[in-house]
Amino acid sequence: MTATTRAMQAAAVAAAAEQAAWHLARPEPVPGDQRWRAQSLFTGAAGIALLHIERAHTGLASWQTAHAWITAAASAEISAAADSGLHFGATALSFTLHAAHADGTARYATALASLDRHVAALTHRRVDAAQARIDRGDPPAFAEYDLLHGLTGIGAHLLHNTPSSDALGRILGYLVRLTAPLRIDGDTLPGWWVGHDPQRTHSAGFPGGHANLGIAHGITGPLALLAHALRRGIVVDGHHEAIAAICAWLDTWRNDTGAAPAWPRWITREQLRTGRPSRPGPLRPSWCYGTPGIARAQQWPHSPPTTPPARTSPSTPSPAVSPTRPSSPASPTPASATAGPGYTRPPGTPPVTPAHRPSATPCHTSHTCLSGTATRDTATAQGSSKAMRASP
Repeated sequence: MTATTRAMQAAAVAAAAEQAAWHLARPEPVPGDQRWRAQSLFTGAAGIALLHIERAHTGLASWQTAHAWITAAASAEISAAADSGLHFGATALSFTLHAAHADGTARYATALASLDRHVAALTHRRVDAAQARIDRGDPPAFAEYDLLHGLTGIGAHLLHNTPSSDALGRILGYLVRLTAPLRIDGDTLPGWWVGHDPQRTHSAGFPGGHANLGIAHGITGPLALLAHALRRGIVVDGHHEAIAAICAWLDTWRNDTGAAPAWPRWITREQLRTGRPSRPGPLRPSWCYGTPGIARAQQWPHSPPTTPPARTSPSTPSPAVSPTRPSSPASPTPASATAGPGYTRPPGTPPVTPAHRPSATPCHTSHTCLSGTATRDTATAQGSSKAMRASP
């Protein structure tokens, strides 16, 4: 590809982005019974706000447009229910507001501090439930651990925005335990084996569930989070062994008969017993399934250590972190359920007091408001929303 061709393609992409931003310049009114959708990074105002935040950071647009979409995202009570995660609710809004704060300007500081407290409390509740499930010996579901809806997605947010949080340490410790084998109906299964099919239902083609290899819903997502934490110098007991165990399992199902390595999307009980996955043809080269995501996630543990540079001085080199490498594959050491002695915080960060863990008290909506008591549920949620709707 010539330099001229690359320049033309870059110009076309920039023009398309400009057109998309123009069409999404002003939020449309949302029906009252659909206002909760505004909190979604996938289909709602929270995700669109990210576009305008990045444009404001680069000087392509004003902060007024970004603020309009942030206001729309906070138009309803913010969910911190057990089904909320990176995709929706308090974590999604926190991710969006941290993006607005990325240049060091304290925008929405009050709302962001409140959201971060509730994200930490949500994390502790969800890790407690996941640890109890492991103790029972039951299989997990996608929603417990995956990137889109589960603890991996919340952990990715924490690692990016609040890496010294003890809530992150608890997630990493949980992911280490997730790699310990399960024994179900006489079969030894990987710890991330889910009891449902890829559509999160029960179907004849997946008796006894499956193990998913993708980065969106499968074990490659936890691998990526563990690897990025390792590169940042954030390590829990059993961290290296968990990475090695996941990589060894992926190596077991790697297919080298084609022009490039390839992996199946998932493994069923029958395929696990026979050691032969079904692969009708090459998978699409997507991030959620297929070689790009799986191969890249396995490279990250061996990449140079890093800390993210500040947006205000991208040319400033990041502080070095002593490189570490995964050990040889071994049975993962179960980590403590808390971020205790086995948790190494990022270099230079102070200790963090464990977050308060309020109970999940339902409010009048189908989700849980941002509070620990019934008397303050609605007021707290409305206070966070009001703080975001105020001028940054």
